[in-house]
Amino acid sequence: MRHFGHVSPDVRAALFHREPAEFTADAPAAELATALGATLYSPATRPQLARDIRGQAARGVVSMVLCLEDSIADDEVPDAEANVVRQLRELQRQGADGALPLLFVRTRDAGQIPDLVSRLGPAARLLSGFVLPKFTAVQGTAFLEAVIKAEQQVGPVGRRLYAMPVVESPEVLHLESRAGALRGIARVLDQYRERVLAVRLGVTDFCAAYGLRRSPDMTAYDVQLVAAAIGDVVNVFGRADGSGFTVTGPVWEYFRQQERLFKPQLRSSPFAAGRAEELRAALIEHDMDGLLREISLDRANGLQGKTCIHPSHVAPVHALSVVSHEEYVDARDILRKDGAGGGVMRSAYTNKMNEAKPHRAWAERTLRRARAFGVAREETTFVELLAAAADRGDD
Repeated sequence: MRHFGHVSPDVRAALFHREPAEFTADAPAAELATALGATLYSPATRPQLARDIRGQAARGVVSMVLCLEDSIADDEVPDAEANVVRQLRELQRQGADGALPLLFVRTRDAGQIPDLVSRLGPAARLLSGFVLPKFTAVQGTAFLEAVIKAEQQVGPVGRRLYAMPVVESPEVLHLESRAGALRGIARVLDQYRERVLAVRLGVTDFCAAYGLRRSPDMTAYDVQLVAAAIGDVVNVFGRADGSGFTVTGPVWEYFRQQERLFKPQLRSSPFAAGRAEELRAALIEHDMDGLLREISLDRANGLQGKTCIHPSHVAPVHALSVVSHEEYVDARDILRKDGAGGGVMRSAYTNKMNEAKPHRAWAERTLRRARAFGVAREETTFVELLAAAADRGDD
């Protein structure tokens, strides 16, 4: 797998100072967590799921979740489980391993995990793990033990099965119980640290606890109840002292044109005339300017990657995940200075102060992202990256 791997080598060479690195599902957990990028969710009921998975991989998707939870009705669960088994077996029969994204299944309860793996048989080796919804300290251990049991069922021919717990329960949102709930979850996750690939945020459920739904003109950070909860989740799980985890960005719900209440948030610059301006108009028309702003705020608030429910969201996430040339130069200089004993220096771009010790964790995280998503050339614009990421080939 490789971010922007669906883009022609000539285009990649023109866009990147350092191209994204190739990786496999067996890469170290820290590398995989950074490389998740836009994790595309798909209802497990889709009749052509195997074809969908291969098609999305060919368009640049590197992580997908097959959802057996909120995206399907309660009475659809048995058929959805059977469909996942049938479709993954078909992919395994096709020998599609090398052409697949990281695949996860979002289950409803712990018992589904070993049951699905047992029914999958050899096809279970296509899975990278499970998404664990409404994760709390009370039922979290059962979920994580089920993932361990499932990996043991797969045996030596399988790969490591990871867990991605979703923090979304009302206890985390309610002020009087939040601190205790987060501490409880943290204690559970710490016991299974090597098993946890990333912590995901369930912002839709956060909103549901208060009967809220943000409009396409607003990001999750404009809803103060949600923003406060996100901040506390990152406070507990996103620490850079070795006790933290990768925390992923919340879902963006919109992908259709709707009547606007506010002026577009996407400024004309850096969009030049011609094709770039057409792209800007399309983004605004389809409410993508709000998505772009939310992705930027995710990064500013310590989140990496994003939950996505529509293929059109993938390219913006990946384009904004590319490390700029300026970030890359700063990160390298900071680590070099820190290795020489620390201190402060003017940035190579002469527009900021780089202080070695306080900025070290940021620099390390930036270089991990650079390996996964590449480093743009100094003259490369976001628009060019977005156009390349959105390239659908011959489709």
